[in-house]
Formats: sequence, C-alpha cells, structure tokens
Amino acid sequence: MSLDLTDVKRLARLAQLDLNDEQAGKTLDKLNGIFALVEQMRAVDTTGVEPLSHPIAAYQDNIALPLREDRVTEADRRDEYQQVAPAVQDGLYLVPKVIE
Repeated sequence: MSLDLTDVKRLARLAQLDLNDEQAGKTLDKLNGIFALVEQMRAVDTTGVEPLSHPIAAYQDNIALPLREDRVTEADRRDEYQQVAPAVQDGLYLVPKVIE
C-alpha cells in the first residue's frame, strides 16, 4: 500500500491538522516508510511459530512474573478523610450536580 500527497492532505484535513506542502511531503515519506515496513513484516513466513506470552520466553523457559501477595497494607482511614469533606452520605462524597 502506498499513499500519495492528496491522501496525506485529506488525512490532515480529517484530523484537523494544518500542514503546508513541505510538512505534507515529509509526512508522506514517513507514512510510506511505515507501510513498507508493515509489508516486509507480512512477507515473513510465520507458519509453525508459536505465539509468545513474553519476548523473553523465546530464550528462557518457565518465565513467571513476580506477583505480590494480595493483602491490605494500609489502615482504613476513610472516616478520617471524610471528616473534612463538605458533604458525605453512606461513606460516599456528595458533589453538586453539574449536568442538567
């Protein structure tokens, strides 16, 4: 896939970008470079290649992410925090209605 200058200008207009001709030309080169890279990646035969859950898994077996223990580490201070709030009901902060 390849773009031309009219495509870039149309995309810029849709994105509400104000590009001059020089900027549009540079953007065209960059976008076509990205599309060329995607085409190269599509050309690679990946049949028989298993997907990896993590890139390191290609080199190291039994990769496990360290998980922390799921436990409470801080004291419950909700009542203390809500004492300074202007309006609280049933443990929730009340705020003024801003949308009619």
